[in-house]
Amino acid sequence: MLCQLEGSQAIARAIALCRPKVVCAYPITPQTHIVEGLGELVRSGELSECEFINVESEMAALSVAIGSEAAGVRSYTATSSQGLLYMMEAVYNASGMELPIVMTLGNRTIGAPINIWNDHSDAMSARDAGWMMFFAETNQEALDLHIQAFKIAEKTKNPVMICVDGFILTHAYERVDIPSQEEVDKFLPFYSPEVCLDIEEPLAMGAMVSPDYFMEVRYIAHIKQMKAIETIGSISEEFFQKFKRKSGGFLREYEIDGAETVIVSMGSVAGTIKEVIDELNANGEKIGLLSLICYRPFPADILNKALKNAKKIIVVEKAFAIGIGGFLSREIELAIKDKEIVSVIAGIGGRNITRSMLKECFLQKNNNQSTKFLGLNEGIIEAQ
Repeated sequence: MLCQLEGSQAIARAIALCRPKVVCAYPITPQTHIVEGLGELVRSGELSECEFINVESEMAALSVAIGSEAAGVRSYTATSSQGLLYMMEAVYNASGMELPIVMTLGNRTIGAPINIWNDHSDAMSARDAGWMMFFAETNQEALDLHIQAFKIAEKTKNPVMICVDGFILTHAYERVDIPSQEEVDKFLPFYSPEVCLDIEEPLAMGAMVSPDYFMEVRYIAHIKQMKAIETIGSISEEFFQKFKRKSGGFLREYEIDGAETVIVSMGSVAGTIKEVIDELNANGEKIGLLSLICYRPFPADILNKALKNAKKIIVVEKAFAIGIGGFLSREIELAIKDKEIVSVIAGIGGRNITRSMLKECFLQKNNNQSTKFLGLNEGIIEAQ
């Protein structure tokens, strides 16, 4: 069914179609409209047999989801920015206990100073926490990724985080195609966990592990994520066969054939990059785009294959590590050898990323810096 919806409302409807039994809600901008939308769907009865729990903090939100998922029911929550930091202890617990929780992260920068606008610094703070992480380019993809996320999580026994650019997607109204309940039910089976808490057969979850075994626990978690690459690919293909839309998977190629320079990005900025690429290629340039959807597990081999013919790689990223530079570009450098890789830090704290900025950056032939900051106000820096 085609609808003109705010991104957050589209996500809420997608979650409802997945029939969660517990939704743990704590508001934080810009994800608030998602849990508000789910609350309304529960109140109206459209999402039935679901307990909507208002909690007192983000830490409580994920802690409650951990408890309900451990008890064997499909559970969901959402957060943004400082909220993710506040629940970070529970973020590691959820993955360490192999609980297939799905969480939306409405991407927002981390303070101080306080800033409510979009970048990917919150997501990068959790990149090593053992969650699978996917970035949506559009609201349609955000909707589709959430439906796939529950199936991926429950098949791999791994929590999944769907990253959606705050305001740019969460508050934007776009046309989305919402599948029917019958279609989603055929794609996503009833949740039946292999292991859960049962008073008739007591067991411990998340118990203390000594040095004799802890390294093995972490190694197994790593191997599980790497093996999940096959599952992610097959579920994305299954989604395409059932819904006739290519969503999810690992990456999306745009004008890659014959491209000498390839741009790599994550999230909604891909739309602006595509417009710049169209203009430049019309003037004889050879530029393409790889939009990375799956960030964890990191699909190094798939990226390597897609970028094998590129002479130059420009990574446009909306977060960076102070003291070293871009996260994504460093990981691509580890995966791909003997390529010129330039990290372009852009959109920090919600700074506009314009076509003119990108065009100038993409056309630069001699790059003396491996890390560039797009749109810096040099006057402010000099004054400081």
